[in-house]
Amino acid sequence: MNKPPRPHGLTAWRLATRLVSPFAPLVLGQRAARGKEDPARIRERLGHAALARPEGRLVWVHGASVGESLSALPLIERLLAESGTQVLVTSGTVASAQIMQARLPQGALHQFVPLDTPRAVGRFLDHWRPDAGLFVESDLWPNLILEAAARGVRLALVNARISDRSARRWRWAKASGAALLGAFDVVLAQDEVFAERFRGLGARNVMVVGSLKADAPPLPVDGAALEAMRAAIGTRPVLLAAQTHPGEDETVLPAHDALRARFADLLTIIVPRHVQRGADIAMLCGPRPSARRSNGDALTAQTAVYIADTLNEMGLFYRLAPFCFLGGTLVPMGGHNPLEPAKLHRAVLAGPHTESNVHAFAAVLGAQGFGRVRTSADIAREAARLFADPQAAKLAGEDAARGAATLSGAVERSVAAIRTLLDARA
Repeated sequence: MNKPPRPHGLTAWRLATRLVSPFAPLVLGQRAARGKEDPARIRERLGHAALARPEGRLVWVHGASVGESLSALPLIERLLAESGTQVLVTSGTVASAQIMQARLPQGALHQFVPLDTPRAVGRFLDHWRPDAGLFVESDLWPNLILEAAARGVRLALVNARISDRSARRWRWAKASGAALLGAFDVVLAQDEVFAERFRGLGARNVMVVGSLKADAPPLPVDGAALEAMRAAIGTRPVLLAAQTHPGEDETVLPAHDALRARFADLLTIIVPRHVQRGADIAMLCGPRPSARRSNGDALTAQTAVYIADTLNEMGLFYRLAPFCFLGGTLVPMGGHNPLEPAKLHRAVLAGPHTESNVHAFAAVLGAQGFGRVRTSADIAREAARLFADPQAAKLAGEDAARGAATLSGAVERSVAAIRTLLDARA
């Protein structure tokens, strides 16, 4: 039986990436100069492996960046527990590589994902020869996916989600989208809304299994760093703004000012989603006394705003406050993972933009019975209430944890589906 012709859009993509391949080293070098690539590992981006392929069955897990990679950790741990299974993890950003090196379980390997050029993809697949490829959420690289499928690699889209906006864009290239999604043997969607969007774009064998984030363990923390921060803060009330984006710090800082009128020793900690924004946030602080963690600035009694512009320390900062404002929700980013603070028994405040984690926010905020904010005044009002009643803040954190616990089970359901794929491959 002849294979159906490749859609024109995907044919054009393959041709374009073949033509630009000779310039890839130059582009990667320029990105490395800007801190966007690891200079010591650029060859991995060209498909040259830095590690040997382990013997036995190899499952390849790909997450585009930090969030996707972290959400896959509980799945990676379960896969490693399967008899004879080795795990290769790929990601595309410097930050994700650094965090994976610190967080991957023993036995898992990390490499940078190759550029989506035919030559780099071919080198990568020639060396690693994965039995199965698990793409986390919706990072769809045409050459990588189609070439892997052509070689008989069993493919699954795990923890799958797609925004309505992205789905509408794919409808403009319906044939290409259907060809890409049709290469996956199974799509394991987070909920029925996402599942219907994938079905509408041509995916086959779509199953709803829930979100892997619900099964993630509580974020880790360096005990010495936690003790040092708690000593520096003392009994001061802490307003934590976690994983903020441009446009949100400008809302948090006026809330800080309003709260300082009532809580004179208030400390506000801002953790930007992207650490390179630390200098911009310091500029926004203006006359407010601020300190930047990346600079090694001391947190003193005079510090009003502490800018936590470092990587892989969210477990530390969530533990320093009884509740947090969670970023990506006042601006249309879809909201970051509310289960991370909730699992540490921290209550959550969030803006209206929570479409990327609808069920998680519904479970956490629903269990709390409050938490929606839109303005500086809303944040200040809720924070003042919780500062004035520490017992209410503690109970709200416990409610958040109970809400988060209702969403577990996605890892086991995902592993069962992946096991079926591997059995079919065998």
